[in-house]
Amino acid sequence: MNHAVLLVAVCGALAVPLATAAASPPAPIACNTVGYLPGRPKQATLLGQVESFLIIRLRDGATVLAAKASRPLLNEDTGQTVSIADFSALTEPGQYALAADGTTRQVQFAIGEDVYVQPFQLVMRGMYLWRCGTAVTSLHQGDRFHHEPCHLDDALLEHVGGGRQRRVSVGGWHDAGDYNKYVVNAGATVGVMFRAWDDFKDPIQQVQLDLPESGGKLPEFLAELKWEMDWLLTMQVDDGSVWHKVSTVDFGPFIPPDKEREPRYFALWSSAATADLVAMTAMAARYFAPYEPEYADKCLRAAKRSHAFLSREPADRRPDLRAFKTGGYDSPDGDDRLWADAEMWETTGEREYLVAFERRLKSPDANGAARGLQAIATFDADWDWPNLKNLGLFTYLFSKRDGRDPALVTHLQDSLRATADGIVKTANRHGYGRTLGTRYYWGCNGSVARQTMVLQAAYRLTGDEAYRNAGLDAIHHLLGRNVFGRSYVTGLGDRPPLHPHDRRSGGDEVEAPWPGYLVGGPNPQASDWHDRQEDYRTNEIAINWNGALIYALAGYLED
Repeated sequence: MNHAVLLVAVCGALAVPLATAAASPPAPIACNTVGYLPGRPKQATLLGQVESFLIIRLRDGATVLAAKASRPLLNEDTGQTVSIADFSALTEPGQYALAADGTTRQVQFAIGEDVYVQPFQLVMRGMYLWRCGTAVTSLHQGDRFHHEPCHLDDALLEHVGGGRQRRVSVGGWHDAGDYNKYVVNAGATVGVMFRAWDDFKDPIQQVQLDLPESGGKLPEFLAELKWEMDWLLTMQVDDGSVWHKVSTVDFGPFIPPDKEREPRYFALWSSAATADLVAMTAMAARYFAPYEPEYADKCLRAAKRSHAFLSREPADRRPDLRAFKTGGYDSPDGDDRLWADAEMWETTGEREYLVAFERRLKSPDANGAARGLQAIATFDADWDWPNLKNLGLFTYLFSKRDGRDPALVTHLQDSLRATADGIVKTANRHGYGRTLGTRYYWGCNGSVARQTMVLQAAYRLTGDEAYRNAGLDAIHHLLGRNVFGRSYVTGLGDRPPLHPHDRRSGGDEVEAPWPGYLVGGPNPQASDWHDRQEDYRTNEIAINWNGALIYALAGYLED
């Protein structure tokens, strides 16, 4: 079904000017230019040895805070001397500017209880604008972003043994800066977004997204996820295996998606994709049941079919991608199977899935080396699509079902606290409050956002506000408290990316990029981010990074 929708322009704190965009020099003042929650810590990073700073209220020009900056410290990954401006004492909602000794630059920001509502709307609308197989339309800051229905012939069976025949696989989200669709990366996105619904359903439901499904029986957030789930169900083969992706043979040119005419093909099944589909459909069965019980039953049947297939195929089956030059998303399947077992148990309550999950945590690895609890039954601080173990551990640890191994639960609680403590310490040591510290790689901004899942889980377990504050450190970093003093999200905050590696942004007639997308970030060093379309290493967009940012923002829709 094809939909077109007109989205309301986002204004106020999200308004940003267009400017030339190349590599930025280090910013003299780096802060979250979108804004801060009233009762939470507020810090900015000042370049060099700075004695003092001022906070100016914009509505009347009054200086509302004059304070000393911290003693200078060395930021390890940039080699800079920086000082910290702490203005946590300022709690009155409003619009402000920060000024510091030694620079004429002032940086504006907001304080408000709802400061993350519009960013959440914008990033969620980014998911809508990624829809494949339909027309999409959005207005943002006076620009109209639109494409007609695309990829309506998905997909050919040639590489899965079906010759030039087609099987319908229309819909879903374009994966990243390209227009292909990948099951494994869908797992890293859908799993995180379903977790956001589980953790923050009430505040999420209060946010109007203006989707085509608005006013229907599904909450809008779940309606967006259903668009992806509908496509994922087309990837399941009758025997329960799941094809790895739908893709062109090679990456296409920078043209709108409805202009892409290259044939698109299914890729052979992989056990990671199959396990991820099990997990996603099992979760969908839980979350859709109150609204569309028939659809929930359909998802559960799909989950059981693919889980049974995996039981018959215990080997790690990697995808055969020799015909393709597009994204691989190829990794071992142990984490995916673990996640699948956890979600099947949580959805059905059937003991066989619980036994399989707990056995897998205590089993040897694929090479036969015994690992035991200390090696595998631990939360990771830094994770993405190659290792989705955390998703399974979250589900198991916070389940209300009976029957869990008490020793394993205690071990996981200890691991969660220790992992979250490490993230907090890392952020506190870093000159820009970066929760990932000095690690930089392709897509690391997504990992910074995803760390909020560990921090929020630790907060639910302990009630320690330090974890929620560190989650805000991650958001502050992505929205401007970084070495560049720039937002990493298109259309949001001060001097956001203008030239992302995105075929829609590079292929349309609009000067501004499509809004609401987190770019990958510095790689391989802190200073190595360039706002250039061709720099896919640092400036591409991807659904898993947006999904992580959606979770991060959802956690602070209310405080």
